[in-house]
Amino acid sequence: MPARYRGAVPHRGTRTVGRVMAESTLDKVINLCKRRGFVFACGEIYGGTKAAWDYGPLGVELKENIKKQWWRHMVTSRDDVVGLDSSVILPREVWVASGHVSVFSDPLVECLSCHKRFRADQIAEEYAHRKGIEDVDSVDLTQVPCPNCGTRGQYTEPRDFNMMLKTYLGPIEDESGLHYLRPETAQGIFINFKNVLNATRQKPPFGVAQVGKSFRNEITPGNFIFRTREFEQMEMEFFVEPGTDEQWHQYWIDQRKAWYIDLGLAEENLRFYEHPQEKLSHYSKRTVDIEYRFGFAGSDWGELEGIANRTDFDLSTHSKHSGTTLEYFDQAKGVHYTPYVVEPAAGLTRSLMAFMVEAYTEDQARNTKGGVDTRVVLKLDPRLAPVKAAVLPL
Repeated sequence: MPARYRGAVPHRGTRTVGRVMAESTLDKVINLCKRRGFVFACGEIYGGTKAAWDYGPLGVELKENIKKQWWRHMVTSRDDVVGLDSSVILPREVWVASGHVSVFSDPLVECLSCHKRFRADQIAEEYAHRKGIEDVDSVDLTQVPCPNCGTRGQYTEPRDFNMMLKTYLGPIEDESGLHYLRPETAQGIFINFKNVLNATRQKPPFGVAQVGKSFRNEITPGNFIFRTREFEQMEMEFFVEPGTDEQWHQYWIDQRKAWYIDLGLAEENLRFYEHPQEKLSHYSKRTVDIEYRFGFAGSDWGELEGIANRTDFDLSTHSKHSGTTLEYFDQAKGVHYTPYVVEPAAGLTRSLMAFMVEAYTEDQARNTKGGVDTRVVLKLDPRLAPVKAAVLPL
C-alpha cells in the first residue's frame, strides 16, 4: 500500500470523527422523496414490489444530472476514455468465463423460527457493530438474534446463493435458452476490448466507460434505494500496462473521492474502506471502497463506490474461454501484453441518495400569520439540482 495512503483507511465499523447526521435525517429524506416526486414505490396500486422503485419527475432529473456530471468527469473532459453501451443480456458463456456462474454468491441462512432468510455476513457485521466487536469473523451466529423475530442463534447452516437473475430466450424454457441478466456492466466492456481498440486506435493507458442497468437477486434488499435488485451503475474500465497498475489505482481512488467532494459531499462524511486480502473478490489484487455516512440503523456507513485493481484476470479469462486473443501490441517496445484493469464502479442511485442526505436542511421562515414555519431546503449543487430556477406566485 502506498505510504501516503496507509493509515487513512478505517476498518469497517470504526466511527470517523466528524459531523454526525441527525438521527432522523435519513427518514426525513425518504419521506421527502416519496412526497415530492423523487421516488415512488413500484406498482404501488397493486401492493408494490419489494425493494423496487420508480423515479418521479424530480428524481429522473436528479439522476440524469448525476450521470451527466459523471460522464463529463470520466469521459468528455479527457482524451483517454471513450464510451460504450453494451447489451443487458450477454452470451451465457461470458458469465461462465468471468466466474460469476461459479462464485458470484452470498452466504444465505434461514431463521428456523420465523423462516426469514438473511445474508450471514450482513447480520454478523450488524451484530459486531452494535456490540463494538472489531473482528467480524469472530462473531458466532449462535449468539446473534434474528433481525426479524429476535430468536437467538436459530439459523440453518450457511449455503451459497447465486445472485444472478435467470431468463430464457426463445419459445422453450430449457437449458439451451438459459441466459442471465447482467449483474455488472463491466463484462460488456471486456468482451468489446478488441473492438474498441480497433475502432478508436486508443493505446494503454485508456479507459472505456459505461452507464447502465444491472440486476442482482439480493437476499436482503433494503435501506430504501440503497440495495435493490435492479439498479444503475456508472463503471469505467481503465486498461494499463502491467507494472503501472498500482500507480493508476491510487490515481483513480483520489480522483473519485475528489468528484464527490466537488459536487457537495462533506469530506468528513466520506471514508475509505480497504478490503482485507482474504476477502477480496476472485479477480481483485486490491479493492478500496468509498463509503458515505448515510446514518443507517445498525451501521452509519454504506458503500458508494468500489475502485478495484482487477489485474489481467478478465481479459485473460475471456481470451482463454473464447479463443480470441485480447492482448495489446506495443509497437514502440515490440512486445505483446495483456493489460491490467483498474475499475472505478459507482452506484448511480446510491449517489443520488447520498447527495439527498447531504443536501437536506431545515430552516425557519416567518409566515403570513406572524408565526414561524419550518421549511425543508435541499442545498444541492446547482449542477445537480433538478430545477435551476423557478418563478412562483406570492
